[in-house]
Amino acid sequence: MKRFDLSLYLVLDPGLCAGTGMVNTALAAASGGATIIQLRDKQAGTASLIKTGRALKAAIAETGALLIVNDDAEAAIAIDADGLHVGQNDMAARDARKQIGSSMILGLSVETEELAAAIDPAIVNYAGIGPVFATSTKPDHKPPIGIDGVARLAGACRVPAVAIGGLTATHAEDVLAAGAKGLAVVSAICGTPDPRQAAASITDAIRKARA
Repeated sequence: MKRFDLSLYLVLDPGLCAGTGMVNTALAAASGGATIIQLRDKQAGTASLIKTGRALKAAIAETGALLIVNDDAEAAIAIDADGLHVGQNDMAARDARKQIGSSMILGLSVETEELAAAIDPAIVNYAGIGPVFATSTKPDHKPPIGIDGVARLAGACRVPAVAIGGLTATHAEDVLAAGAKGLAVVSAICGTPDPRQAAASITDAIRKARA
């Protein structure tokens, strides 16, 4: 399996990215320091995800950023993505691992300490924990866990955790101090006038928080 860095994890939103486009947004963000790009489009079918994913993979190939596909193992395999991410309402992590094999990264969303503690590190490589704060990019999200929740869930996980939900550069120090290995963001980059600069600002805040 590839080594991965959860520092700045961009989850693409097709609506927010409409003006710039998902491929251009991803390339700009990766150029600004995003370490992982997740292709998430719940409205797209597998064929559409594969087409977009292949374009994304080609665009970010020279940046060092990895490509993760949300909730579609078939698309992830066809794209030859670096990984797959599933939520609690998607396919079971064990089933996902069987489909993608041992070489692909597998991430799992968790919202409670119980779910975090139940992660099997032999199956799952990292956890997405949150939402930290309320966010309009996922209206059906669970109640926000706050920074204290990040500490509880990250502490319960036996795998590295990346925090998500309403995060910006201003939260980097608190999130990392709470035990998360990085920040996952959507609107802090998607739909901004300059995705590269937005990513660079968060990357800089992460670097300073770790200094």
